[in-house]
Amino acid sequence: MRRLRFALALLALASTGCRDKPVDHLQRARDATFEKRPDEALVEYRKAFDALRHDESAEALVLRARALKGAADVYWLEQRKVKEAVGVYRELIQQCPDSPEALDARIILAELLRVHYRDLRGSIDQLTAALKLNPPQGAELHYQVAKLYFELQDYQQCELETRRLTERFPTSAFVDDSLFLQAQAIAMMEGRRQEASRAFADLRTRFPDSELAPHALFEMGKLKADSGENEKAIETWVEALKTHPDPSLVQDYISRARKRIANTHSEAVGREAAFDRNRPARSSLEAVGGKPEEASTEHN
Repeated sequence: MRRLRFALALLALASTGCRDKPVDHLQRARDATFEKRPDEALVEYRKAFDALRHDESAEALVLRARALKGAADVYWLEQRKVKEAVGVYRELIQQCPDSPEALDARIILAELLRVHYRDLRGSIDQLTAALKLNPPQGAELHYQVAKLYFELQDYQQCELETRRLTERFPTSAFVDDSLFLQAQAIAMMEGRRQEASRAFADLRTRFPDSELAPHALFEMGKLKADSGENEKAIETWVEALKTHPDPSLVQDYISRARKRIANTHSEAVGREAAFDRNRPARSSLEAVGGKPEEASTEHN
């Protein structure tokens, strides 16, 4: 009997030693992904996740997040299966919301929702949730949020988000981008052209060496032209020609403004000529300043 129990114990120990651990499945999944065998990688990630499904230890949560992130990445990066990738990224966020993998998942999911589903609100929600985790790329993510509001034509909220960005990340490389976007949003709102022009000018003052500075000057010219100030618009665009990366575009706008000025002048001259043709002919006395009563005697 003792020998039988001992043999059973050895058998159980041997079977335990041969059983694959979640980390083994994760490693096989990574190897399969590297060797361009995505289907095999997905099988291994699923085995790892299933082995961890009922384990709530801290280590198990870490491994579970890695398994889900790995599977989602395979669906998206290797197989381009958007629907499946979105589903697994969402599962990762739900099960391991505070993990580093969940942060990455939110950022990727935001892009998938924007590009493939045109779900701009859903994309904003994911980026906003990611920002609450204070990620190192916070300024960039906040700028993306502002751009999404601009794309939604919610210019007031776009302006608000850009202001928040410049206040929260004053030394970020995205501040000049944010100021430019802010000025564009203001320009899209009724009755705020002058304020938009000042916003573009502020960008040029604060960041004179920014690649956006000549674009800001170009936009200032467009605002002047929209207000009917074609001469001032031309002056602004001539200045922009010195540094703008697309001088042909600027020259085209200058040419259009000059045509508008010429057409306006021609119309004014035409109206004056028509007015003169409709007037009765003046007598010789009227021509030298005589009174109409005196002119009447001339015709008699």
